[in-house]
Amino acid sequence: MSTTFAGKVAVVTGAGSGIGRALALNLAERGAKLALSDVDVNGLEETVRQVEALGAEVASQFLDVSQRETVLDYADTVRARFGKINQIYNNAGIAYHGDVEASSFKDIERIVDVDFWGVVNGTKAFLPHLQESGDGHIVNISSLFGLLAMPSQAAYNAAKFAVRGFSEALRMELLISKAPVKMTVVHPGGIKTAIARNATVAENYDQQSVAKFFDAKLAKTTPDQAAKTILKGVEKGKGRVLIGSDAIALDLLQRITGSKYQRVIAVVASRAMPRKKQS
Repeated sequence: MSTTFAGKVAVVTGAGSGIGRALALNLAERGAKLALSDVDVNGLEETVRQVEALGAEVASQFLDVSQRETVLDYADTVRARFGKINQIYNNAGIAYHGDVEASSFKDIERIVDVDFWGVVNGTKAFLPHLQESGDGHIVNISSLFGLLAMPSQAAYNAAKFAVRGFSEALRMELLISKAPVKMTVVHPGGIKTAIARNATVAENYDQQSVAKFFDAKLAKTTPDQAAKTILKGVEKGKGRVLIGSDAIALDLLQRITGSKYQRVIAVVASRAMPRKKQS
């Protein structure tokens, strides 16, 4: 077993399904001890059942990552339960589809509260414990949409761009201070999870059409493939991990074209993305 994971205590938020569950399973196979959380209690229980079948030591808890004081208390609980914390995978996230004009302030705030502040809360709450371990690693899940923008994804873009900037700045701070903590930010492309089916949408979009489009056209990489790529990046101490050929290709597009990619995406999106409801 890799010494990067065997015997290490790894915290995974959003572990009830998708990438979070796949991370839990892959970490269990590598000998890690697990602290798993989610707002989906039933999904979390199933993940726990699967990792226990692999022989992993696991503790689980309902956790809303947008609730700061709860996350701070949770970090202390995990430390007390396992005696140390080595890794935190800030994976919990939600999706939303809607143009800026049609989106309420509450729609945007909800995405930012979970997808950005949830990552900040997890990072800040666990960082002292990771430093204490002498062998810490923070893994923050951003998105392909943290590398380039997409119409109808302004709220999600804002949160995921913020995760990227926050994480990259923190990585530099950790390098400067020579802290015993590494930092990896992850940018998945389309992953075959339920995130689109569970997403909320603005009133002028049909939720089922949006979910169907994502599942059929964009979701190309399995959660297991994503988890394996993430853990390989952690093992190598990478600062950035791209997941999927779509993430690699579109990252290259925006690097080469600069802001011109926005016109390209606008044209493609106007032809391919789900249509708005007729008023």
